[in-house]
Amino acid sequence: MGSKSVVDMIEAASGVHFSGFHVNGHMNGLEPTALKDTTSASDDIQRQPFVIGVAGGAASGKTTVCDMIIQQLHDQRVVLINLDSFYHNLTEEELAKVHEYNFDHPDAFDTEHLLSCMEKLRQGQAVDIPKYDFKTYRSSVFRRVNPTDVIILEGILLFHDPRVRKLMNMKIFVCTDADVRLARRIKRDTVQNGRDIGAVLDQYSKFVKPAFDDFILPTKKYADIIIPRGGDNHVAIDLIVQHICTKLGQHDLCKIYPNLYVIHSTFQIRGMHTLIRDSQTTKHDFVFYSDRLIRLVVEHGLGHLPFTEKQVITPTGCVYSGVDFCKRLCGVSVIRSGESMENALRACCKGIKIGKILIHREGDNGQQLVYEKLPNDISERHVLLLDPILGTGNSAVQAIKLLISKGVPEGNIIFLNLISAPQGVHVVCQKFPRIKIVTSEIENGLNEEFRVIPGMGEFGDRYFGTDDD
Repeated sequence: MGSKSVVDMIEAASGVHFSGFHVNGHMNGLEPTALKDTTSASDDIQRQPFVIGVAGGAASGKTTVCDMIIQQLHDQRVVLINLDSFYHNLTEEELAKVHEYNFDHPDAFDTEHLLSCMEKLRQGQAVDIPKYDFKTYRSSVFRRVNPTDVIILEGILLFHDPRVRKLMNMKIFVCTDADVRLARRIKRDTVQNGRDIGAVLDQYSKFVKPAFDDFILPTKKYADIIIPRGGDNHVAIDLIVQHICTKLGQHDLCKIYPNLYVIHSTFQIRGMHTLIRDSQTTKHDFVFYSDRLIRLVVEHGLGHLPFTEKQVITPTGCVYSGVDFCKRLCGVSVIRSGESMENALRACCKGIKIGKILIHREGDNGQQLVYEKLPNDISERHVLLLDPILGTGNSAVQAIKLLISKGVPEGNIIFLNLISAPQGVHVVCQKFPRIKIVTSEIENGLNEEFRVIPGMGEFGDRYFGTDDD
């Protein structure tokens, strides 16, 4: 570690707390311009809707499923966009041989137009969606679609293009018997579209069935959920709606990173955040309410540890079937703000071992030194990494790299913090997709000085009473 003592470095670390490093006004590995780009991207992500894709064979009941989902999501702003709206307009030559045109082939759709419309909606812009006329085989009118909470995309080949699949937060495949689909298609095309039944059957044998076997059915493997019997499967649709409502109640970053967990917000939690964020709050109150919030985060984090089933005999002589806590566990605090979380962890886990990591910038060259004092058998334990502020994510990345270098599996690390900036979440989750992050609130971002905003100031100074005031 060189000539400097650990005590000297700890004293040096008692200054302003950042979850990152600054070299000549820059964060380590991240230029200010890059940070601004990250902030902008984070803001865009927070405005993005929840996108559901519903695919399946023609007349499988996709529209019925969509209508039932929309009906049950009556408290949300939902818009349905049909892939059929993006058929190419037929040329005069194609119109002359319309019965030879394959409407079930991927090339029949204007995928680029669909992607363009979706990108605008994701950016918060209104778009004009074409309405395809199956009698003239052209799009002559449009409907205005405004940005919304939920977008449902529906179409036979919705999962064919990987660029379209990438837009979706949930992919549903409606699976219905081929005979039922054919009967429905005959009824729909003859009654609604005024087509001859002979032409419908001819098209089915020439194009529809081969396209289903070649292009549609193979995309079933991309589905997150498969619904047998379509709209008749009320149980499946109810479960889907419950899942959608749960996702809509989450922060947008949780929809992107399944390893990010934000504890459920209540008026109590919001009230405690209000107190510790208030610059006029006394040190005593700041510590008291910070400890309460930290305890909640720790308890939530412990809930993500593995467990084993266990039966015990109660004082009444009855058998109770419960679970046994994970025994191989330790905490690691990032000096010095992370030490504020140690008491809550000890209160929850009696006799738990707690290691320490100090990440420090020495001199003007920005070289990073890491001091660590960790349990000898840490590679065999689950680790709760403690740091109340996740800002740029640089110090978190260094700490996690150190733990992994000591043999700790990435999936055995749970990172606990009070507040997290979106930039830090992106950095950590992208580098370490198997660790879990548990936090109590997601912040707006970082300012030009790399401070978390709205934030709560220099946490270590306020908690330990070492601020200049």
